[in-house]
Amino acid sequence: MSNTPKESLKEKLDQLHCHFTWGPQKENIDLDDIMYRLQDSINLCLKCKARSYNQLAFVNCLQGNYEEAIQNLKEAEKILKENYKDEFERRSIITYGNFAWVHYHMGQLAEAQSYLDKLEMICKPLTDGPRYTAMIPEVYGEKGWSLLRSAAQYYEEAKECFEKALEKDPDNVEWIMGYATVLFRLESIPGTPESRERSQSVKQLRRVLELDPDDSLAMVLLALKQQEFKQKKAANELVEQALQKTPDYPKVLRNAAKFYRKEQVVEKAVELLKKAIEITPQNSVLHDQIGMCYRIKLLEQIKNPLSNNPQNPEFEQKRELFRQCKYHFEKAFEHRPRSAIKSQLDYADICRRDGEYSKAGEIYSNLLKLDGIRPENIQIICLEAGLFELYQRRSESNAIKLLQKALKIETGSKVWKKCYENLEKWADRKLCRDPHDSKALGVKGLLHQLDHKKSKAIEYFEKALEYDPGNEEYLSALCELRLSIEDRNDT
Repeated sequence: MSNTPKESLKEKLDQLHCHFTWGPQKENIDLDDIMYRLQDSINLCLKCKARSYNQLAFVNCLQGNYEEAIQNLKEAEKILKENYKDEFERRSIITYGNFAWVHYHMGQLAEAQSYLDKLEMICKPLTDGPRYTAMIPEVYGEKGWSLLRSAAQYYEEAKECFEKALEKDPDNVEWIMGYATVLFRLESIPGTPESRERSQSVKQLRRVLELDPDDSLAMVLLALKQQEFKQKKAANELVEQALQKTPDYPKVLRNAAKFYRKEQVVEKAVELLKKAIEITPQNSVLHDQIGMCYRIKLLEQIKNPLSNNPQNPEFEQKRELFRQCKYHFEKAFEHRPRSAIKSQLDYADICRRDGEYSKAGEIYSNLLKLDGIRPENIQIICLEAGLFELYQRRSESNAIKLLQKALKIETGSKVWKKCYENLEKWADRKLCRDPHDSKALGVKGLLHQLDHKKSKAIEYFEKALEYDPGNEEYLSALCELRLSIEDRNDT
């Protein structure tokens, strides 16, 4: 039972479906970065202005900017009234829910209750379910877009939201594009179910273009998938068409640049990205893409023996490419320390190549402290940090711990195979020099265990224990292996 009016109101607010009851909270998103992206979206995208104002209100409220949040919601309400005259009530459910929550955080309980009353009147004819909300396509679709914009850990939930929206409204191009976008992103993340299946995003992107032949973003995303499947002629035509339709749309410019970078047309990619960054100067993803382009040029220059001689112009060109890579990768994660994992790893790699080991080590150390990130990100951080410990810092003990941790996270991926190969190479090299090296014997035992070669694994763990008696890690592994063999024999 609630003791106070405030507690009673909070119970009602918790029933709402809006940004304040969905997954992303302050500790899970990079607030500065999302603020910049939402402002860019408001300035550039007429279709999704109300959606962006709603999410901006939530972010402002998280930062304690309550008056700004109220203004954001008033803008969202105004746009919805102008754009969705007949559907305004259905479209306003999330905005009114956000209004109620912001007033609650401001201590204005009567105003919060008034928005709950409005929601009750709107939702009553739409649903037999919850009193203050209605699970209709508009709510599912908006939730999907909000989660999609927040962080990769919410993509699977966003996908489910778009699926639910499309169950009742299968021809809504807004929800189909959301569904296509989340599938496209999930297919690019190693270890996800979508990455292991034949591309589903292609079908959805084609469906978007059937319903809206002028959607330039759908064109360029489809072109990237066609490039992946070696359909280069069709992909080139789509990219050119998209750039003709919207030559100043940063998302199209960015994805077209990605296409040209993969085709090794690096100068064209840089040209498009610089054009996009003039329009949205705070866009960190554009800096990441520019950094990747300069890295291609840098790696080519490093191979040139003339670039090692300070007397040759190639040397200064190489130094300038190092500077450009560092600048753009650092800008890419400046406001995204939690989400821009890859940019930080790329920055650390460039520092390592330039001999700045203390800077690289600092980046790896910060990444290893992050909580709540996706398993595949933890795995690649452990791999890169482990190899740095092994080859630059010559700290075998730290390196082996990190590589073993990476090996136990996700099996079968490219990163996993790289961990396996490096551990195997290290253990074989150590055992050639010293057949009694217990750590190397333990690593060989683990590798055989992961290969399901139980007898061989037992043999190596027993040998490791001969030279390191009482090692709990080896004893535990032996116990597990012997029990599994007994269980199999009993069966």
